[in-house]
Amino acid sequence: MNHGLFIVIEGIDGTGKSTQASRLGEWFRAQGREVVVSREPTAGPWGKKVRESAASGRLSPEEELEYFLNDRRQHVEELIAPSLAAGKVVILDRYYFSTMAYQGARGFDPSEIRRQNEAFAPVPDRLLILDLDVDSALERIGARGDTANEFEKRENLVRCQEIFLSLRGEDFVRVIDSHGTLDEVAERIRQAVAV
Repeated sequence: MNHGLFIVIEGIDGTGKSTQASRLGEWFRAQGREVVVSREPTAGPWGKKVRESAASGRLSPEEELEYFLNDRRQHVEELIAPSLAAGKVVILDRYYFSTMAYQGARGFDPSEIRRQNEAFAPVPDRLLILDLDVDSALERIGARGDTANEFEKRENLVRCQEIFLSLRGEDFVRVIDSHGTLDEVAERIRQAVAV
């Protein structure tokens, strides 16, 4: 069976995940690979509720976690698992590591969140954590014309970054410095997935 390649790009808001996921997808397509680039929360019913809450006021911690799990379960069943089974490269902008970080910052145990997710969600072949200091990330959020939302408060991002970086050292994890130009960061990412 032809197994696909599963790459997840993570990091706090403002580190360039969406841009780099798109660029990495194009790089794989140029090599003749079939590529699916997706994101979480998704545009599905559960993901939509989570996205709306970022602007309207966060859900209770329990509701938020439940919505993320429901959204991810649907994403795995409908897109991720079938794409990998078909031998495609799947690149995600956020996955359950974001749930560990952002809901972990709200008081949940990140290890327990990981356990719940890995009961149904496949572990990626490569997890790329884009690392950028919080002040630079907040500057980027402002530079793109956005106002920091409920998920992007400074103290929240500091805690989230700590949780992301706690994954450093696991075999499938690569921490990527996301300071510098888009091209410089894209090259670091390509080197990390080419191994």
